[in-house]
Amino acid sequence: MGIVKISDELHDEIRKASSPMLRSINAQAEYWIKIGMLAETHPEMTFRDIMKGQLKAASVNVKQVIHG
Repeated sequence: MGIVKISDELHDEIRKASSPMLRSINAQAEYWIKIGMLAETHPEMTFRDIMKGQLKAASVNVKQVIHG
């Protein structure tokens, strides 16, 4: 594990975003980094495509979660 230096402004935005997303500040930063990396390496994919792929890779049954 290392230390990543970011601006105070970005840290504040991560902190603000982490609360409604129910994530820690570190988890929010990791999420944004991961999604950003996936978006850069797969520019043909939409955010929806990326999330659908991530949920599938994690074996999440979205229909079961939504419909019980």
